[in-house]
This record gives sequence, C-alpha cells and structure tokens, in this order.
Amino acid sequence: MKKKKKLYEGKAKVLYTTEKANQVIQHFKDEATAFNAKKKEVIEGKGVLNNFLSEFFMEKLNNVGIATHLIKRLNMREQLIEKCEIIPLEVVVRNIAAGSLSKRLGIEEGTRLPRPLVEFYFKNDELNDPLVTENQIATFEWASEAELGEMFELALRTNDFLSGLMSGVNLTLVDFKIEIGRALRYSGDKLLIADEISPDTCRLWDTTTKERLDKDVFRLEQGSLSEAYTEVASRFDLLPRNVKSVVK
Repeated sequence: MKKKKKLYEGKAKVLYTTEKANQVIQHFKDEATAFNAKKKEVIEGKGVLNNFLSEFFMEKLNNVGIATHLIKRLNMREQLIEKCEIIPLEVVVRNIAAGSLSKRLGIEEGTRLPRPLVEFYFKNDELNDPLVTENQIATFEWASEAELGEMFELALRTNDFLSGLMSGVNLTLVDFKIEIGRALRYSGDKLLIADEISPDTCRLWDTTTKERLDKDVFRLEQGSLSEAYTEVASRFDLLPRNVKSVVK
C-alpha cells in the first residue's frame, strides 16, 4: 500500500491518502507535546514505540469485538487504517483521580473512584478542549443521542478490557482518552475507535511503585519519556528488533 498526498497533520501523527478511498496511512511522529502543544520536544523513537503499542492494543480490542480503525501495521512508523469521520469529541475514562480532575474537583491524586467516570471534551485547540455536557453535545449536534449511548458503551467496554490487560503486566490504568469516528464504508452508521491507544493517551502507573510510565513523565519533567514508553512496550514484549537504533 503506497501513501499519496498528505491528508492531515496533527501534533503526533500525519495521515496520507492511498489508492483506496476508505483507507489511509497513519504515520507516527517523534514529537512530544503537552499543555495543548505549549510544550514541545522531539524524542527520537517515540513514534516507533507508539506505533507498536497502538497496534497491539487496537488489535486486541478488534479480537474481542470492540471495533477500531486499525487494518494492519505497515512498518516501524506507519499503520494502514480505515478512514473515519471523527466525531469532534475526546472521550476520557477515569478510574483514579489524576490530572485535571484532581485540580477541578479538589480530589487527591491517586484516589480510586467509586466507578469509572466518562467525560467528554470538545476537540478545539483554540479553546483548550473544554469539558462539555451531554446536553451541549445534543444541542450542537456533535453526536446523536444514539451515538452518545454507543460511545458510552464503547468507552466502558474498552476500559474493562484495557484495565485487565494492563493489570496482567503490573500496570494500573489510571485514565485514558479515545477518539471515535464514523466508518465511511458503512455510511456513518458504525462507530470505530480511532486515533491511537498508547502512553500518549493513557495514564499508566506501575501498580507496585506508582511510577508514572506515560506522558506525565514529559509534562511534569519526571525523567526520560523514551525510557518510560520502552518499559511499557517491554512488558508486553513489543520492542522492535532494532529498538536500540530508534530509542535513546
């Protein structure tokens, strides 16, 4: 599969068209960003690690009937994915208080929530991706009522599965963000998990030590981001054979 023209470039990925209208190539960049791209840095090998990790998690989700946009990984940095119309919402699932939730509500970081909390954020960098309500989503027609219900279900099913998967390698899934798209080949009737699932989009703590192994390492300047991501990949035995040449 050959990539053709650039379709979109974001903070962490670039999308390219292919000869098939409903398939695109997703290229993972090495840029690390935080605080809505106010903090930026190039971290060699980050894109490779996130490519392998996202492939692994999405393939596992596909295998248990949770549909994603992943078709296959093409090489060290690229995946072939199904083209989607992205719903302009970030869906965040929280199991433990951390980050903005702790700041907003004054809940001590590390407090386990009584049940998983699902939140929606409007995707708009200029507005810093504000938290929005279900009523606002319906009012502005970002998603239909039926889609909203399906998004809740997808988010919670994904949380159940990923939490168990992480637990198996002594990781705690604190929270995570997913994006959801309407699959174009189904005339928009089928929803797919899109974007990526990686330490860029998940908060992952070592269950025993509480060490952060996610993008908070970069946000909070708590060590080497590449070492943290490499540790996650190694726990799932996902390190590419020439990892030493791409991760330093």
